[in-house]
Amino acid sequence: MATPLPAGLTAGVYEIDPSHTAASFSVRHAGIAKVRGSIAVTSGTITVGEDLESSSVTAELDAASVSTGDAGRDGHLKSADFWHADEKPTWTFTSTGIRADGDDYLISGDLTINGITKGVELETEFTGTAKDPFGNNRAGFEAKLEINRKDFGLTWNATLETGGFLVGDKVKIELDVSAIAKEA
Repeated sequence: MATPLPAGLTAGVYEIDPSHTAASFSVRHAGIAKVRGSIAVTSGTITVGEDLESSSVTAELDAASVSTGDAGRDGHLKSADFWHADEKPTWTFTSTGIRADGDDYLISGDLTINGITKGVELETEFTGTAKDPFGNNRAGFEAKLEINRKDFGLTWNATLETGGFLVGDKVKIELDVSAIAKEA
């Protein structure tokens, strides 16, 4: 049985607007605090079908754009210890299915980081539509997921004197997406 689209969202192709879209992450540091950062979403397409099941999402992110507020840490994250940003600069997400989850949605898909692809699930909220001052029809979405960084070959760490490790394994990722409807 086909699941209807959320109220206000119409079928069509929507291009993700990088200047109004953000991807942020947080990870435990030394087991006591969180380091937060962002990475640029450079492009993507949301294809909204006549129903939820016939819809799809693709997105690309730029590993070299990482920003945590500390240039030294950002450089380390871009290095071969973590993201290999020079060799593997693009992260990708390609949906494999979308389904309703109460008032929200679950988007299953393949996430590729550091050249390694794993299946993930994004808890997603449709935040509405609007016409911007330039006449563009926009659709908004918020999504979140949690990954284990080691699943993507991000294994660098340092042992703490007091026990434990410097970098936590769980990484929380949040996305705020604004997409513009393409003219038919």
